[in-house]
Amino acid sequence: LIRPLLSDNPIIDKPTDTSPKPAEFAFKDNLQTAINQIVAIEIKLNSDEIKTLNLVFNDSILKTWESPKGKLSYELIGEKVGAGKIGLTSTLLSGETVSDTRMLRLLSDVVPEHLVAKIVKVYPHNVESFTQGLEFYNGSLYEGTGDPGQRGKTLITEVNLNSGEHNEDKSMGLDATHFGEGITILNDIIYQLTWKNQKCLTYDLGENIVPKSQFYYVGEGWGLCNDGTSLIMSNGTERLTFRNPSTFAIERVLEVYSDLGPVTNLNELEYIDGKIYANVWTTQSVITIDPLTGKVLEEIDASELVKQGRGMYGEVLNGIAYNAETGKIYMTGKNWFQLFEVKFEKL
Repeated sequence: LIRPLLSDNPIIDKPTDTSPKPAEFAFKDNLQTAINQIVAIEIKLNSDEIKTLNLVFNDSILKTWESPKGKLSYELIGEKVGAGKIGLTSTLLSGETVSDTRMLRLLSDVVPEHLVAKIVKVYPHNVESFTQGLEFYNGSLYEGTGDPGQRGKTLITEVNLNSGEHNEDKSMGLDATHFGEGITILNDIIYQLTWKNQKCLTYDLGENIVPKSQFYYVGEGWGLCNDGTSLIMSNGTERLTFRNPSTFAIERVLEVYSDLGPVTNLNELEYIDGKIYANVWTTQSVITIDPLTGKVLEEIDASELVKQGRGMYGEVLNGIAYNAETGKIYMTGKNWFQLFEVKFEKL
């Protein structure tokens, strides 16, 4: 089962000045609660010289007090999962401003349903393929691979589902300076992330795979899928970035949370029937994510696939592909010798 990985480093640095501030939170630590639950914010006033006091959450002012006196409190109801900053800004009669800031982490109010991946049919898989992306397009299976040995093994290729063989006439490789990551295909264009090159490479898909152009981004590239309109990209954290397929510009960022906290190491992605499916790197599990809220809806145990498909030298579970023409789902892993048609059932 997924266990969220919480950061060891607080988002907000604790102040080193221990002298009382004009106004400060009555609690010392950061807060954590579920969305749609009331958080009682208690405030201590240490000065009579406050002209204006603002309570701010994620740069939006929640409440303003003029010449505040006595005890103050505010009932906050968070509506969006994720980590944010809650702060008090005191403006003194002298014009000086002093702030007190904490982190507020809002968890999902949904307990994920637990499912298991059942094997329907077994297919061969090329053990040389360090699977980073797996995708069906117009009924054909495509695979993107990485290159852990830096031997120029990164490629995108059409794969024969029944034999596991690569179509050498419909393949495109990269040199050893590029480590391929997730792929997706939209409107006859293949998009391929790179791990640390901070580039998304694009290709025209026709009779052959032909290099087209490239986009740049900041940070690492991990998984990639699309919802028919936007590209959806992971970077190894709990964040998914929706990008414009024409410009690769960021449209919005989604944080992925369960009822226990953020789920990091989101890797290979697939969009199926209104949900984002994500491999969680180094685990034997896949989660499904609500693309509007970031809430984890389901946790899928794929340990049986790992047991049967990994072999002696295979790496982690990675790769989900949905064939929209048949409604079937396929999964595999890095350097596995098998690929599986699967169905997801309740435990």
